[in-house]
Amino acid sequence: MIEVIILAIALSMDAFAVSIGLGSKHTKKTSSLALMAGVYFGVFQALMPLIGYMGGKGVFGWIEAFAPWIAFFLLVLIGGKMIYESMSEGIEEDIAKITHKVMLVLAIATSIDAMAAGFSLTILDVNPFIACAIIGVTTLVFSWVGVFIGSKSGTWLESKAELFGGIVLLLIGVKMLFI
Repeated sequence: MIEVIILAIALSMDAFAVSIGLGSKHTKKTSSLALMAGVYFGVFQALMPLIGYMGGKGVFGWIEAFAPWIAFFLLVLIGGKMIYESMSEGIEEDIAKITHKVMLVLAIATSIDAMAAGFSLTILDVNPFIACAIIGVTTLVFSWVGVFIGSKSGTWLESKAELFGGIVLLLIGVKMLFI
């Protein structure tokens, strides 16, 4: 279960980073923005790994021998992408007004990685529904807090959160392959 908690924290870093950016640029109505970010990001971060898990289970019989390698590859790819993105500007730079449509697009964009990471749940000995609930709640909390941090401190923590998440996903990938 510790792997799920670590995975949840790592996956939530994308949404956390975006939430910090949103909070730093939209300092009015911070409470409602924090709630909106938390709910959107939390729900999508919970659903996407479940989709990845279901897809992985569907093909698991065919690829069971390669499952650790596939999980390793996907987590290293996602972690590397997060590290790369931590060195560039966030997409929330250009967002002037936060609408439900904007939040939906941001939630999907930040949770696509979680779908691929959901495949790794097929090789862990965990209940996938509980794991996805943990991922969703963790993301909700990190996103909610991220908006408040961004509104108070600006964006200096934004890239560091994404970098941390990427490194943790890389380490989880290595652990799945070698341990």
